Amino acid sequence: MDFAFTDEQQMIRDSAETFLKATSTSAAVRAAMSTELGYDAELWQRLCGELYWQAIHIPETYGGLGLSYVEVVALFEQMGRFLLCAPYFSTVALATNALLCAGSEAQKADYLGRICAGSTATLAFTRSRDWSVEGVSADFQRRGDEVVLNGEYRYVIDGHSAEFLILAAREQGCDQPSGIRLFVVTAEQAGLERQVLPTMDQTRRQANISLNNLCVPASAELEHGDWQALEKTLQLATIALAAEQAGAMQQLLDMTVAYTQERHQFNRPIASFQAIKHKAADMMLRSEVARSAIYYAACTADTALGDGNAFGADLAEAASIAKSWCSESCFSNAAEALQMHGGVGFTWEYDVHLYFKRAKASEHLLGDSSWHRENIAAMLLD
Repeated sequence: MDFAFTDEQQMIRDSAETFLKATSTSAAVRAAMSTELGYDAELWQRLCGELYWQAIHIPETYGGLGLSYVEVVALFEQMGRFLLCAPYFSTVALATNALLCAGSEAQKADYLGRICAGSTATLAFTRSRDWSVEGVSADFQRRGDEVVLNGEYRYVIDGHSAEFLILAAREQGCDQPSGIRLFVVTAEQAGLERQVLPTMDQTRRQANISLNNLCVPASAELEHGDWQALEKTLQLATIALAAEQAGAMQQLLDMTVAYTQERHQFNRPIASFQAIKHKAADMMLRSEVARSAIYYAACTADTALGDGNAFGADLAEAASIAKSWCSESCFSNAAEALQMHGGVGFTWEYDVHLYFKRAKASEHLLGDSSWHRENIAAMLLD
């Protein structure tokens, strides 16, 4: 594939870099980490009101910009570079994609319209860190015109603050993928409890969601919300997460090169040492390969989103290739950066430890490298 940004895509990428460099500074990230919400609400409103990033790939029919998944990945890459603390991943990569894949026209108009207006949302589907169909353990029963949901979800990104949630549940007594359905609910409904989880990565909040006889109208069920739609949503989110990792890898390289040029030993900058040069070259190689993987996956995702019936292996393969490489490589770059910074790398004053923690948390979110390599192997055997 011969890939190159269009002028418009390059402009979006450059403007995102400029904006985030000014607003998602080290001080801003640390301030957001210390708040109960986990992000700056004013900055979120700027992202939504001034830049309209939350509507980047929502079709114009529903009030969005109608751009491609390449633009989405370009934004996530820059957000990963600057560790943006915002409910963007949960709202755009998870909830918006779930609605695009599973919602009826009326449901899309309603809930995508809310997202365009600045509402936050997320997706909850597992409690065991099992990212496959077996991970859906919450159940539901139909009672006339209502549906009753029970169960528990963990690792719900921004689940403590989302204004509405999309919940995956399995029909009671059915252990097949055909029994899985998606439901959209508001956070204030009786029977839904939320609790913030303590996490290693303080730049991205996770929550525990408990459902205790949560009654919702039958209209809360997403019209096309089956396992195929959920799987496609997770694959799209996986690509976005890999793009974040690719951005973090580049930033780790940049900050490490800058530090090694300033740090002197034996009356010379340590960047001149051959061993340091080799480590930096390896970091750059990982970053370049990651960028190729995520933009190939973005083009594949764009094709899949353009065809509402596209649930083929191409998207799954591209997502797993991108995530398997980026998960391992991002953590490797973070570990190298930590070593090359020496003893100060894990001190609070330097940002390397923030990227290190994000790299480890993102490595396991939506499947680690081994999990995705197994997926690829299974696809090759089919």
